[in-house]
Order: sequence, then C-alpha cells, then structure tokens
Amino acid sequence: MSMSRRGLLLGMSALLAGCAQTGPNYRQLYAARPDETFPLPAMPLERIKPELRRQEVAFETAYAPGTIVVDTPMRRLYYVLGDGRAMRYGIGVGREGYALSGSATIGRKAEWPSWTPTPNMIRRDPDRNLRYAGGLPGGLNNPLGARAIYLYRDGRDTMFRIHGTNQPQSIGLAMSSGCVRMLNHDVIDLYDRVTPGSRVVVLQA
Repeated sequence: MSMSRRGLLLGMSALLAGCAQTGPNYRQLYAARPDETFPLPAMPLERIKPELRRQEVAFETAYAPGTIVVDTPMRRLYYVLGDGRAMRYGIGVGREGYALSGSATIGRKAEWPSWTPTPNMIRRDPDRNLRYAGGLPGGLNNPLGARAIYLYRDGRDTMFRIHGTNQPQSIGLAMSSGCVRMLNHDVIDLYDRVTPGSRVVVLQA
C-alpha cells in the first residue's frame, strides 16, 4: 500500500472516530454512583429510550439561563443554558404534576429526601400509602429518589416537586401519583446546576 493511500485511510479513520465521539457518552452519564449516600447502580440503558436520556439540545427561548422549563404534555424538562441551548431530560408526570401551571421559584432542595404521602394520596390508595403517613426516610426505595427540588410561589410551598424515582420505567409516562419524576442520575445532574430562588416555568396542555 502506498504511503499516500495509507495516510488517507488513517485520516478517514481518525475523522470517523471523532464523529463517533461527538454524541453523549451514555454509559458514562449513567454509570454507577458509589459516592452517593445510598450508592446507585449503573442505569441499564436498554430500559430508557434514547430520546428520554439526558442530552444538550437546541432550545430557542426568551427565558434566562438557569431557568427550568417543565413541558408536562411532552414529558420533557429543559434547563436553559443560554445561546439557544438547553439540557433536556425525560420526565414522568404524576397526577400532582398537573396541579401547577405558570411560574414558580425553587424554595429549597434536598438530597435523599424523606417522603410523606399527601392526604389525597392516602385517600386514593390507603392500602399502599397509609403505612407511610408518618414519613419514609430517604433511600433507594423512597419514591422521591436521590434528590428533590421544591417549588414555591409567593413564599409558600406549592407542594409541587421535581424529584428522582425508584421506578425508572415510569419516565416518559403519565403516572397516578407524584409530581415530576426524573431518573436518579438526571435529577442529581439538575440538582447540581440549580440554586434556590431560580425560576421554574411549568407548561400544561
């Protein structure tokens, strides 16, 4: 093989390798998190459709960088990066997730939060929820997952939460309970980006 042809093939291989690395490295994004208070195993990628995985996308908006936009009909959440870009996450939306529309702010956030079912949840499904009326400590079996972001309006808790989940198969679906749920790996990523006081915009159908 001539030197020029060999060089051309090597150059094409390098170009193709570079192209192959431009997309998200999902195995790295969803790798095990042994550093967590409750260590998270790696997320089996086959359980999450590619369009529901975390990725940076084009997103033209008038909202300021740092704003969270929750698109409940499309089951997507966007963290506005600016310059026409956003980080997009797949979400699952529970019944309580349809109770808020418009703007709110992040009142507080918590790692591995405890969970207490609302009175409505206890009334709807007492067999499942009454036992937790006194609260369930944070952990891998907690419905709020690894992180929770609490939304406030006019200084008051709206009872609307963006949180993780121990049911990754629910992402992309409408559920019977809960607010806005994310994969635990994704809610950790979002949690690290946002600060109390940041704006959240919830879009309903």
